[in-house]
Amino acid sequence: MKIAILTSGGDSAGMNAVVRSVVRSGILKGCEMWVVREGYEGLVRGNTQAAEEQAELVNAAAEAEVLNDAANAQKESKQAQPLLPGRKPDENLIHNLRFGDGDLLKDGTSEYVGGRTLKGRYIVRVGWDDVRGWYSQGGTLIGTARSATFRTHEGRLAAAHNLIKEGIDAIVVCGGDGSLTGADVFRSEWPDLIQELHNQGIISDAQVQKHSHLRICGLVGSIDNDMSLTDLTIGAPTALQRICEAIDNINSTAYSHSRAFVVEVMGRDCGWLAVLAGVAGGADFIFIPERPPKANPWEDELCAEIKKHRSIGKRKTIVIVAEGAHDAELNPIRAEYIKEVLTDRLGLDTRVTTLGHTQRGGPPCAMDRILPTLQGVEAVEAILEAKPGTPSYMIGIQENKIIRVPLMEAVEKTRDVARAVKAKDFAKALAARGSEFVEYFEAFSAVASLFDESTQIAPELRMRIGIVHMGAPAGGMNAATRALARYCIRQGHVPIAIHNGFRGLLDDNVDELSWLGVDAWSARGGSELGTNRSLPSIDIGTVASQFQKYGLDSLVIIGGFEGFHALLQLEEGRKHYPAFHIPMVHLPATISNNVPMTEYSLGSDTSLNALTGATLVYTPEDPITLDMLRRDVRFLKTRYAYDVKGRREGRIIIRNEASSNVYSTSVLTKMFQEEGGNLFDARSASLGHTLQGGVPSPLDRARAVRLSLQCMAFIETHHKILLDQGQKRSADPETAAVITIQSSSLEWVPVQVMHQHADMVNRRGKEVWWAGVKELTENLGAKPQFLGIRKEEMKSSSLGI
Repeated sequence: MKIAILTSGGDSAGMNAVVRSVVRSGILKGCEMWVVREGYEGLVRGNTQAAEEQAELVNAAAEAEVLNDAANAQKESKQAQPLLPGRKPDENLIHNLRFGDGDLLKDGTSEYVGGRTLKGRYIVRVGWDDVRGWYSQGGTLIGTARSATFRTHEGRLAAAHNLIKEGIDAIVVCGGDGSLTGADVFRSEWPDLIQELHNQGIISDAQVQKHSHLRICGLVGSIDNDMSLTDLTIGAPTALQRICEAIDNINSTAYSHSRAFVVEVMGRDCGWLAVLAGVAGGADFIFIPERPPKANPWEDELCAEIKKHRSIGKRKTIVIVAEGAHDAELNPIRAEYIKEVLTDRLGLDTRVTTLGHTQRGGPPCAMDRILPTLQGVEAVEAILEAKPGTPSYMIGIQENKIIRVPLMEAVEKTRDVARAVKAKDFAKALAARGSEFVEYFEAFSAVASLFDESTQIAPELRMRIGIVHMGAPAGGMNAATRALARYCIRQGHVPIAIHNGFRGLLDDNVDELSWLGVDAWSARGGSELGTNRSLPSIDIGTVASQFQKYGLDSLVIIGGFEGFHALLQLEEGRKHYPAFHIPMVHLPATISNNVPMTEYSLGSDTSLNALTGATLVYTPEDPITLDMLRRDVRFLKTRYAYDVKGRREGRIIIRNEASSNVYSTSVLTKMFQEEGGNLFDARSASLGHTLQGGVPSPLDRARAVRLSLQCMAFIETHHKILLDQGQKRSADPETAAVITIQSSSLEWVPVQVMHQHADMVNRRGKEVWWAGVKELTENLGAKPQFLGIRKEEMKSSSLGI
């Protein structure tokens, strides 16, 4: 099968990762892979005959060079060390390694590199190495354009003819709802289009028969995250990161001058960026299209909230407005007008910052490299499984699960939002964005609005809630603590900070958090409370006594594997200590992401932003062996032998610090240096504790807030149940639980259940959800294919190499 991929609509970071993933996944499946330059406009224009002829020469020369390299590599291999008896690199991979246009595409101009050009050619065949390194590039290297011609019947007829000329059977489209709708329309019209081409004598009977069905799959590239039925769209996490970087920078000058800043962000129809930036950036007020302020006039609500913040001593004010924000009557709310309101009515020195297209550009963050890669793999699977009677699918994500949903169902639900806004049914518009969007919107209100008596619950339901950090520091710990403290105060609870872990509790290093005192914590790395690895077992009896001394009604533990272990000890301590019969929760926060049964821990996204992209990966779950190293050396030699002469590129190898006690980083480096010969050299870099530091990523901050409020809901529910028991309270095992993300949902797991799934010796789960990701990494690096090894043989230790 021949598959083409195009990018359409506004560009977004992560589109290149999609193209790379689709191209490489397709080749692994035995498909011919093509890219379409300039989106649908490229489909309409197609290739001129002269450009086609030139392409054939370039492609043939590139393939001949690869085949010559293959012959030389085989000779060298036989003289040195054979891969395996009778084994050689996969022929399909070698024939699809490169077709000579990768430099032109990656150059960004598509013009005259080495005397060649892509002029007159919009549908281009690509190979494995033609998309090398694309996942780290922003925008879209194959170009995007809004095509008025494709919206016409004549334009789609020309596009159909151009695809049939190249023999292409399927299209993967990465773009917004308009782009995906266009793809579905194209597919539905396909039978009529090819019949019309046949009637005009443009295509033959054989071509009609061969191309009777066009397969379509869509991926959503949109920085606004404005598509329904998926939690994240490609490019949205990077845009959010750009916004939060700007807000973090603005915060310091705002504080210095006691200023107010109005920050305008993108979001013509969707307020996701504004909401998440408000949650992650610690904003005071937000304006979004789906839910305008309830007060009329809204200026009163804005000024009342900001005035309350200033009255308790807050020196800075951040207001975020989406470009499509409006009031309850659908009148636009502009950043400049908000500035006038804050200046004239509150006397604040106010500035406006419009971020514009800086939000769209730049290198993609880790999430916009990983998710598009996984989605691209799924898109190829969906294409190969498509039948004439099945709907076109959109590839999305729900929590941590890659999903397929009918493309037009997602588009229609997205348009439901616009229809609800137009009808001024804002509750429906908000709900139509999905439960996660609603959670984040409510979370912003819970942590940004100052408390008063109207927000607080009945006195008998109020609690003294202990908050403690455990284990190593991780990005998001402080954001979670800030959210917990502010929600507690808003509800009438008392947030009790336990400094320096359980050792600090024993030393009476305990105090009460204030609303303003945690204001700046969201963007801070590390642990403001202080943390260590001491478990309650250091003196469990005194820990219980301290619980009683400080009157703790519940406890939130934020940390990694030690946090889970601490909760386990406290739950087991209930047999002897009544003080532990309170609701207790663990919120996983560790860059290692090693808490059992959860697929996401706070801090892991932040550390991934410092560490993404590798050819080989060594992990504790698959310990390093001598056979493995021999195989990897042979792979690197083979891989480098196929690089373009004089242009061999660097490759990254990642080693987990616990992957082997014998094969250290130093040993591996020296081994690769020795074995690389004149093909490649090796150097080492130990990132160490830099992965634990730095500014937390916006996703870690936002998830910290969302999960913290879920923890509070859990605690409040179980506290009320325990209160109803009267004096002799007996907490069920379910009241000591860990909040987890499992595939497509949030799940509460009792700590005793989690213990059954934990490898306590190696401090990780017995099963890890990401085991398949390592295999995917090796496949997208073509390790099995270059070694001529079948999938089922990859873990074998008896391959003789």
